[in-house]
Amino acid sequence: MFHNISTDILSRMRYLEAMDKEDRENGTARLKRLRQIPPDTGKFLALLASSCPKGNFIEIGTSAGYSTLWLILAAKEMDFTITTFEKLPEKIEIAKETFRIANVKQYVNLIEGNAVDHLNKIENISFCFLDAEKEIYETCYELVKNKIIKNGLLVADNAINHYETIKPMIDKVMKNENFDSIIVPIGKGELICRRI
Repeated sequence: MFHNISTDILSRMRYLEAMDKEDRENGTARLKRLRQIPPDTGKFLALLASSCPKGNFIEIGTSAGYSTLWLILAAKEMDFTITTFEKLPEKIEIAKETFRIANVKQYVNLIEGNAVDHLNKIENISFCFLDAEKEIYETCYELVKNKIIKNGLLVADNAINHYETIKPMIDKVMKNENFDSIIVPIGKGELICRRI
């Protein structure tokens, strides 16, 4: 996957990385920033997604589409589409631009709106990446936990740097006997939950 990244995807990744870096250095307001994952987390997600069983692949929190591009590397290999949710209009516009410029629109189904309002319509989830406002993590977990298929994964970002905020969800996950779960210290911390 990582040896054949198209020029279009790579170029857009570099653009978004530079934009994210500039936002952080300039002290751009939190909701205006891209707040995207670092590249090593992107690679990690692509590897995880590429080893999941056949099913629906979803992303809760698109932002500018940077993490989606990493997941698309797995999508291209496995011939699946990623359904991604974003509610902020300004982020939706950047994400649409990302998918057009990176020439990957055929691998993405961008749902405009709050994921919480749409998750009840999705079944047979093979891979779920959760990277939205931390206050909705627990709600999203409750909505998807019984829809994840055997050997499917739920991956939640910010499990270390926002540990206290999402601790109620982490505690529920760790006690749920239907999942094997661990926090991996990569990027900002990834909570990995595998459906047994």
